[in-house]
Amino acid sequence: MLHDRLLVEQDSEAGERRSSGGIVIPATAAMGARRLAWARVVAVGPQARAVEPGDRVLYDPEDKAEVEVSGEVYVVMRERDVHAVAAERLQAEATGLYL
Repeated sequence: MLHDRLLVEQDSEAGERRSSGGIVIPATAAMGARRLAWARVVAVGPQARAVEPGDRVLYDPEDKAEVEVSGEVYVVMRERDVHAVAAERLQAEATGLYL
């Protein structure tokens, strides 16, 4: 990866969801509001500062560029397009989520 680019793998759990009433909402259902998605970071460029491989990031799936590498589909994005980072490497007193 070059500069501040990230290569992320979309979470497989982004499919069907259940409402609080137990109704199954398929992944193809249109949402009125834009919904952010979680992904796992696979590779980072040398200028990425807040993200490391293995972190989970929150991003807008509408602003994505997909690429296929060895039969797997990944998303390439800039670090500035990340809305939040969830990482286990943070200190014990930290929340574990940067917003």
